[in-house]
Amino acid sequence: MTRRLVLVLTLVAALGGTVVATATADVNADVSLEIRLPLPILPLGPGPLYPLDNYGPRADDNAVLRWDEQTLSAIRALKTGPTINARALAIVHTAMYDAWASYDATAVDSRGRLRADPTLRRPAAERNDAYKSQAVSYAAYRALLEVFPARAGDFRGLMSGMGYDPDDTSTDPASPTGVGNPAAAAVLAFRASDGSNQANGYADTTGYVPVNTPDQVNDPFRWQPLRFVDASGNTVVQKYLTPQWGNVTPFALTSHDQFLPPGPTYKTLGLLDEEVTDTLTMSATLTDLTKVRAEYWADGPHSETPPGHWLLFGAAACRARGYNLDQSAKLTFALANAELDASIAAWNAKLHWDYVRPITAVRTRMKGKLVLAWAGPYKGTRLIRGETWSPYQASTFPTPPFPEYVSGHSTFSGAGARVLQQFTGSDLFGARVTIKPGSSFIEPGATPLLPTPLVWPTFSSATDDAGMSRRYGGIHFPDADLNGRDLGASVGQNAWAKAQTYFNGTAGG
Repeated sequence: MTRRLVLVLTLVAALGGTVVATATADVNADVSLEIRLPLPILPLGPGPLYPLDNYGPRADDNAVLRWDEQTLSAIRALKTGPTINARALAIVHTAMYDAWASYDATAVDSRGRLRADPTLRRPAAERNDAYKSQAVSYAAYRALLEVFPARAGDFRGLMSGMGYDPDDTSTDPASPTGVGNPAAAAVLAFRASDGSNQANGYADTTGYVPVNTPDQVNDPFRWQPLRFVDASGNTVVQKYLTPQWGNVTPFALTSHDQFLPPGPTYKTLGLLDEEVTDTLTMSATLTDLTKVRAEYWADGPHSETPPGHWLLFGAAACRARGYNLDQSAKLTFALANAELDASIAAWNAKLHWDYVRPITAVRTRMKGKLVLAWAGPYKGTRLIRGETWSPYQASTFPTPPFPEYVSGHSTFSGAGARVLQQFTGSDLFGARVTIKPGSSFIEPGATPLLPTPLVWPTFSSATDDAGMSRRYGGIHFPDADLNGRDLGASVGQNAWAKAQTYFNGTAGG
């Protein structure tokens, strides 16, 4: 007997009007679906909205912002993962901050060198931007050579372009070079044994073995590594990225479980099926706007990844507010270390629950059934077989190589937003980017049809957008997003409180 699918789409107009569209199709399934789509309204924030692209790198950037962008450029080029990038950003910005602290009347460095030897604090006559710029540049340069040696040529080029000798290894504190080099050395020595296993390529130290294989789901609630064809045409099997990360030495966390979130609530098949339905609804109702949001925030292997994205926002905030070198050094130090702690807290939760990704859940629970969903590039929404469903992602990177709960994007964003709110004294962001027509990397030439602005009047709205983007893209369930945002906010507040003790000189140890 042929059953009839009934689809009802309700579009709620911005001014309260309602348009109802119905469609029917004869299929071998009994499906009833009602979807309510509020038409997007661009948020309005106080004051002018500035194009974020106008607050990227520029010729008058101070030394901190120049080395921040150099670090982000290395991340984009090397395609390293978010955990590794969070640690690298923390190392570079901590080295710069520690060098800068020697020229401040009150601040102390993270490694306790100024507390142990007050003579290292430079006299008032040297507390100018020329000295500080040189010191933070040598600190950043030495740190970057260690964490990203493959980009040494770029780092040397920037040093020479700024008028500094990249081969000057002085440790004489009477010179800015001799302030910067030891500052980086102290941070690198501390991080050498921080549990990341950098010396062995960040290889797993936990002995993790997935319960599921690429070919068999033994437990529907656990993570499954996928087999797929990558951008080079090679067939690869996912390997859990840095499962040991919860054991990395944090900046401010007192333990990796300090803010451990409550865990996914979908621990019965019935509840998991509800989340599968939610994921499919998001997929079936993709619009140009939600596709753009999913792609902008995806931060996959060709980007600065989520922790770098929030350092990009931090640098934009510095430029927009006219922050000087001192303010930039402090803001990026607090922000980068909050992102490090966010990576530790999120990856600790991921290993703790080892939770299933939507791609596995949909394909397993909907196997043998017809589902209404995005059917692939340029195909729009169609009825497809459940076992063939894919997120709105490039087929060469279908879903990240680690468990689902909690969302790293949401945790990084919650932490970054909280530090930026605290440092600037306001939630106001006022940023926007405009995505060009046809610029999609998933549907190039077709998506979006028109120029599409993404607008964030506040840091909170950017966090919300980042979290929702992963649900639009079919990467996360709601629990992972919402609990991740809360986790990130707690981590960010905690990191901000710790950073304050370095700024005001009260840090112990």
